[in-house]
Amino acid sequence: MIYLDNSATTHPLPEVLESYQKVADQYYANPSSVHRFGSEAERLLQHSRNQAAHLLGVDPQEVIFTSGGTEGNNMAIKGIAFMHQDRGKHLITSKIEHPSVMEAYRALESLGFEVSYIDVDRNGIVDPKKIVEAIREDTILVSIMSVNNELGTVQPVQEIGNILRKYPKLFFHVDHVQGLGKINLPIKGSGIDLCTISGHKIHGLKGTGALIVQKNVSLFPLLHGGSQEIEVRAGTENLPGTVAFVKALRLNLETQQQSLEELKSLRKTLWNELSKIDELVINSPEDSAPHIINFSIPGYKPEVVIHDLGEKDIFISTKSACSSKQPDVSAVLKACNLDRSRTTSALRVSLSYHNTEDEILTFIDALKDTIKKLQPTMGR
Repeated sequence: MIYLDNSATTHPLPEVLESYQKVADQYYANPSSVHRFGSEAERLLQHSRNQAAHLLGVDPQEVIFTSGGTEGNNMAIKGIAFMHQDRGKHLITSKIEHPSVMEAYRALESLGFEVSYIDVDRNGIVDPKKIVEAIREDTILVSIMSVNNELGTVQPVQEIGNILRKYPKLFFHVDHVQGLGKINLPIKGSGIDLCTISGHKIHGLKGTGALIVQKNVSLFPLLHGGSQEIEVRAGTENLPGTVAFVKALRLNLETQQQSLEELKSLRKTLWNELSKIDELVINSPEDSAPHIINFSIPGYKPEVVIHDLGEKDIFISTKSACSSKQPDVSAVLKACNLDRSRTTSALRVSLSYHNTEDEILTFIDALKDTIKKLQPTMGR
């Protein structure tokens, strides 16, 4: 099998699975229990929080463990909106955010909030000047992703963060789910108030992740109950998942330090080989994140291409897994003003540090065979 859908999810590392199983078996007590067994679980939870904070360069009390990217994004966006609506009800985001951000904003619009959706250029890049132009007296939140999940476009997050420092009543949230372990983005010092990360994108487990919240930022909880997770997220902690998430985080950041250049080289090989295929056009910018390339094969239905590659045990995707069952047009590519022939035929290859050049070359040969096979019925 050749797996090239790592932006949808990744294969959990054996070490991560081992950590999960060990903690689930040996530390199954409730961390909130007052007996010694519970205290041991609580100490392990705090150790994980300390380790995550150290790895991310933040303070331990700024780490809120979550069930993943969707929860982190909802917690940040709705938590800020509900807590600070007395300051204003205007919010800003871009037109190419992940569905967990876009739908959170649309839900807030139904509750009386007003949202400005910022245009992007043809490569999917947000112009910081357009964000500044959209800021009003009643703006309380800007939310921009670090790496676009369909195109791999890297946003100027640090530039935006530095600009937003001039607006002390406004919070800056970054969806860093696709960027974690692939691009360098220091959370501290970048003007970021809230940052979402997820475990299953970095060879951790589904249902794990964290929201980093700067100490001076208060959130309205989405879940009420106990005082777990710094009184922002009630509910018994997922200790095995948390320990496994922090293990994946550590291993992924170590791998990034050691192998980022190899991943870039792999993407370059993929880019060069795709560029030689006359029937397709690459949509991603050349300087995008090192693990994503989006391309279109105009006239070809992407689902048919994917299924044919699947028959060869090769797995890629159409667009975001969270929007793959939506209508044919890619909202992200449409926002980039690409024509319909490209927005309806887009495919995404997303790499991990574990993919090899042989896999890329095998995929290219298989893709050429698929295009040739489908040409009589779909090709122009």
